[in-house]
Amino acid sequence: MKVVHIEARIKSKVVLPEDFITKLPKKVAVFTTIQLMDSLDSIREQITASGRESVVFKTGHTRHKGQILGCNVQEWSDYADETFDAFLYIGDGLFHPKALLWKNEDKTVYAYNPFTEEQFIVDKKEMELIKKRHTASLSRFYMAQNVGVLVSTKPGQFFLKRALELREEYPDKKFFYMMDNTINFNSLEDFPFIDVWINTACPRIGFDDSIKIEKPIVNLEEVKKKNSARARIRDEAFTK
Repeated sequence: MKVVHIEARIKSKVVLPEDFITKLPKKVAVFTTIQLMDSLDSIREQITASGRESVVFKTGHTRHKGQILGCNVQEWSDYADETFDAFLYIGDGLFHPKALLWKNEDKTVYAYNPFTEEQFIVDKKEMELIKKRHTASLSRFYMAQNVGVLVSTKPGQFFLKRALELREEYPDKKFFYMMDNTINFNSLEDFPFIDVWINTACPRIGFDDSIKIEKPIVNLEEVKKKNSARARIRDEAFTK
């Protein structure tokens, strides 16, 4: 099936409140969603006008500098050598700010929702409960006998070959592979014999969506034992 992705952007420009800008540190890394990308330049101009600096990064999953996706869970030093004091996120919800902090707990996210005009700050305290739940899920995996593996067929999220390697890496466990385009968390309850789930798709599922199911869930990369660069290349080639 051929799929065409069309960027849907909001034409109106985002204006940051003055009291919000004054809370920002000296230098921020700015991120927003594709819907608000047309406001990115004006947002940076507002920051510059206040005497502050801003930087934008191009991640490995996005098309534009400053764009963020839920799967952008990585150390930002992997993408740029430039230093900054904090993240600035323009958009709604906590989904993306949590992604920014997952591997960058030394930073803080200053967030502004232009739709509701809400301002909020997300720091490592917001992540403590998620981290504790995540650590417990990993422990459950190592003790588990029956492991369910969630495989998405979406382009960029299809890593079946890497997931199949788990059978060799953990010969004492039984693996059951569930493949679909979109993961229905409610349907996972139909498999009560599964002790723990492994997510091979968007890494956000492993810690943000874990509250949607009763059984613990961990991400593939956290339980992989060997370097599977070749398998990753094969998987990515399969989806092209």
